[in-house]
Amino acid sequence: MAELKGKRLVLGVTGGVAAYKAAELARLFVKDGAEVHAVLTQSGARFVTPATFQALTGRPAWTDMWDARMPDNMAHIDLSRGADAIVVAPASADFLAKLAHGLADDLLSTLCLARDCPLIVAPAMNRQMWENPATQRNKSQLAQDGVIVLGPACGEQACGETGLGRMLEAAELHDAVVGFFQPKVLAGRRVLLTAGPTFEALDPVRGLTNLSSGRMGFALARAARDAGASVTLVSGPVALPTPAGVVRVDVQSAGEMREAVQRHVRETDIFISVAAVADYRPEQTAAQKIKKAAQPLTLTLQPNPDILAEIAALPQPPFCVGFAAESENLDEYAQGKRLAKKLPLVVGNLLRHGLGGDGNTVVMFDDRGRHPLGPAPKIEIARGIVAHIDQMLAGNGG
Repeated sequence: MAELKGKRLVLGVTGGVAAYKAAELARLFVKDGAEVHAVLTQSGARFVTPATFQALTGRPAWTDMWDARMPDNMAHIDLSRGADAIVVAPASADFLAKLAHGLADDLLSTLCLARDCPLIVAPAMNRQMWENPATQRNKSQLAQDGVIVLGPACGEQACGETGLGRMLEAAELHDAVVGFFQPKVLAGRRVLLTAGPTFEALDPVRGLTNLSSGRMGFALARAARDAGASVTLVSGPVALPTPAGVVRVDVQSAGEMREAVQRHVRETDIFISVAAVADYRPEQTAAQKIKKAAQPLTLTLQPNPDILAEIAALPQPPFCVGFAAESENLDEYAQGKRLAKKLPLVVGNLLRHGLGGDGNTVVMFDDRGRHPLGPAPKIEIARGIVAHIDQMLAGNGG
């Protein structure tokens, strides 16, 4: 899957310890099909050499505005012409100030000023530098000028302090740049998703759960975010990073998931129920660990509430999307679920195709019939589902 195939990116690298992450970012861009041209400031080249970026991108790296390799000595003009975006990572406090005030005294700042393509910056600096009023003014000015600012993150810094100022990780920046190029078909929409399994406690250490990894739900959260939506993700217990820009609510049980969904659903335009919610819970939860005995253990289970059915039955429900993971008879069971719960769309898959893995094969069921997707990576499946939701909303006047 090459989501950046055909894209031409200029990768700017300014001075800072985080420059080592730019090398990994260049690798990820190239691996994803992009043509990458690295431009380093003099300070940036002190942390990671141009030779590193030449090796990773397969193209010359640039540092000097007067580099004779550019036939007309117009690197500051030519490098940005035809580029789909300029990505500066890391972007130092000094460089943000240059951009905000239109200063151009080196190759990178000059080509940013002369650009006719989008500019994306990933700040990286000490927390006090980031919190300084001057830096905050510069950040606000850049946002007003249409520059996209990614991060920074909060965490431990090279100086030994902890706080805002860390550059986002290379994988996060890669995903954000990929998302930038996605059509904003859900711009202005508010999306609420559930993902992962639920855990129904038997005692303090045991419980009923399932093998859902949460990857499909998290991929859909990312795809909805990339499509321009405001996304809230209610997640069961999974070990997955939250997509940048997505509001995450962590829960354990089906009851907790239900409460979280009910709290947010009034602010929701689209509800996508991906979570593998346990159908049953123990009638009683033991306060202490249940000790093993020679006799069989009998458990009495109570049915859990059907979160999706409750939301779909609201007087003014959001656009509801259900998921049906089946071991057999996919069309029969998925369509039956859609009709029984009066859902506009159900996405069905066989367990052997998607449970716990990175890829999936699904069939979308709506009033017009069945629409297969895949096999493909889950993010690609998620983008296809989002596109189908957009088409349905447009057709329904949503």
